Amino acid sequence: MILSKFVKPLVIAGLLSAGAYPVQAQPAPPQPVASPPATAAPAPVLPPPAPFEQALMNAANDLFTKVKMPDGTAPPSTLVIDPLIDGSTGIQSITTRSMERRIVDLVRASYKSFDVQPFSTANVAKSPVVLVGTFTPISLKTDGPRDAFRVCLALLDLKSGKIVSKGFARSTTEGIDHTPVAYFNDSPVWTNDPATVAYIKSCQGTKAGDPISQAYADRVLSAAFLSDAINAYEDKRYKESLELYKTALSTPGGDQLRAHNGIYLTNLKLKRKKPAAVAFAKVVDFGLANEKLAVKFLFRPGSNQLYSDKSAKTPYDMWLKTIAAKIDERKSCLEIVGHSSSTGPEPINLRLSGIRAESIKNRLEEFAPAVSKRLIANGVGSKEPLVGTGSDDARDALDRRVEFKSLGKC
Repeated sequence: MILSKFVKPLVIAGLLSAGAYPVQAQPAPPQPVASPPATAAPAPVLPPPAPFEQALMNAANDLFTKVKMPDGTAPPSTLVIDPLIDGSTGIQSITTRSMERRIVDLVRASYKSFDVQPFSTANVAKSPVVLVGTFTPISLKTDGPRDAFRVCLALLDLKSGKIVSKGFARSTTEGIDHTPVAYFNDSPVWTNDPATVAYIKSCQGTKAGDPISQAYADRVLSAAFLSDAINAYEDKRYKESLELYKTALSTPGGDQLRAHNGIYLTNLKLKRKKPAAVAFAKVVDFGLANEKLAVKFLFRPGSNQLYSDKSAKTPYDMWLKTIAAKIDERKSCLEIVGHSSSTGPEPINLRLSGIRAESIKNRLEEFAPAVSKRLIANGVGSKEPLVGTGSDDARDALDRRVEFKSLGKC
């Protein structure tokens, strides 16, 4: 830290000897008048949220009409869209997919200087302009429910490494289906993946002219493989999807949660139990390495009993056994944190989330008794939502997660 040095003024007083002529006192120099403290400029008043279709068009038109290349030249003609995501969780939803289709239609109708191409490795290699975007539940009041959505769009020019335009709007909730698409709905684990964080930061909290996040640029090629893998999973082409996930994982920047979750899910769909178990162990390793592993355990309503739907065939025992083994292997202490959605009275949610965390702790100790002294269980109710819509269904499943937070070596 650099410390400023302050010099204290030195005052010298002269003493008069007897009989000396008196010295006329000098008037004190005028003191500067203190300026009134500067007042912060009032925050701009945002317009109220618009209906979804209008909000999206407002943000997209704002984005494409303000494109400004760093060297003043025309932007590259090739435009690709890195799939839009939720700005809190990184999921793709039915609505984010529909947003992409609407943006493509708008560009082809009104911004014909751009040639929209698939988000593929071949097209990414051409250093095109990449559109990224987030669609995030927000609260219109500080402590209120998440009762609107924020649309954030950005254009990233891979050739210059700059953000060349931004678009923003707020949407009402009517007509929005924020249900995760199949791959994200099926994914058992969530964590703050650096790749997803880099994507979100490239859109949110930036302005035109800012450099593209290096973390995003380093991973954009693997993101194209992952996009193809997710699309193949959606189409139930599981063998093809598995190979694409493996390819993504092997590329620079491809060590991402989406790849690990995808390899687990596709092996599970192909009824390959042993490879699925190996893949899930790597999912757990990835989450614990990021110091937070959130698992979507599905409990019966109002209970700490795991939901055993035969049609779902969720291998909870394998999950718990693997997590217990990995905790034991790492010799670390963990806090097991139960979460709930905002539905119902908070005191009940708080108690229920704690009971569920304790239940998971007990199950882990059954599989690995040695970890018992290294685990603590707590519940936080609905105080830390990731989605916050209170829908109590697939849309906010992550709000009912159980988290494993690293407390360091014991």
